[in-house]
Amino acid sequence: MTKVLIFGHQNPDTDAIGAAIAFANLQKELGVDAEAVALGTPNEETQFALDHFGVSAPRVVETIAGETSDVMLVDHNEFQQSAADIEDLNILAVVDHHRIANFQTANPLYYRAEPVGCTSTIVLKLYKENDVTIPKEIAGMMLSAIVSDTLLFKSPTCTPEDVDAANALAEIAGVDLNSYGLDLLKAGTNLGDKSEAELLDLDAKSFPMNGKTVRVAQVNTVDIEEVFARQDALRDAMLTENTKNGYDLFLLLVTNILDSDSELLVAGEPREKVTEAFGVELKNDRASLPGVVSRKKQVVPQLTEAFEK
Repeated sequence: MTKVLIFGHQNPDTDAIGAAIAFANLQKELGVDAEAVALGTPNEETQFALDHFGVSAPRVVETIAGETSDVMLVDHNEFQQSAADIEDLNILAVVDHHRIANFQTANPLYYRAEPVGCTSTIVLKLYKENDVTIPKEIAGMMLSAIVSDTLLFKSPTCTPEDVDAANALAEIAGVDLNSYGLDLLKAGTNLGDKSEAELLDLDAKSFPMNGKTVRVAQVNTVDIEEVFARQDALRDAMLTENTKNGYDLFLLLVTNILDSDSELLVAGEPREKVTEAFGVELKNDRASLPGVVSRKKQVVPQLTEAFEK
């Protein structure tokens, strides 16, 4: 078998990178010549985890075919979120916790998808099923991924399996779950030194919806109004991204990780779909979304339903 590259989605978050590192280590233990790579540089939260556990960041790649034809995907399956040349590659495996869409392969593959809060929760199961010991630093990255994806268990995507996995991994990693988890989340809220374009690209995914392309970006903060002090500049940057990349509608979800509430900023059309999806009126391109913290569970499904009407 040729070398296998393992990676998460574009604009990688802590799970995209952590799950890739953990799954690549498992594959190597099972005899596969595997390497974790990334489709973007780690954000500050992920870098905090990498530094804390002494793990090197995966090298960043844009295309894969020049190196190998064989890949495994973690934390995503939709082709528009993957490597630029994903359609030219042989996908051997997918481990994911998202919806399945815009995905097809020419050959059979291993596909593991479960409705849990984090891909790394599934990867932990795979270690157990294969009776492979998890190194301390790998456990730390998997723990970090679960904390990040579930917002330290506050997200509605969180399941009892995620909580049990995080506690088990914290013991292996040798950290206090709550204190480390809060430090990790706070590390990802340093937004003041980033440009508007950087903020919009920190954690953004594109979704096709009934012939339209909807871009949904999310940033975590401890002060929503600090972000919205830049509202005009952010809206202008969103409109620029729409024109540049062919997005029809751009949503920025600004989430307060302490209060578990979000504020939405909207640019583009059809704006009425936002009103239909969330039952809110946009005022100055903004809307409050109390209790909304999960793009996967509380934003994308509602938008998809509105676009299908």
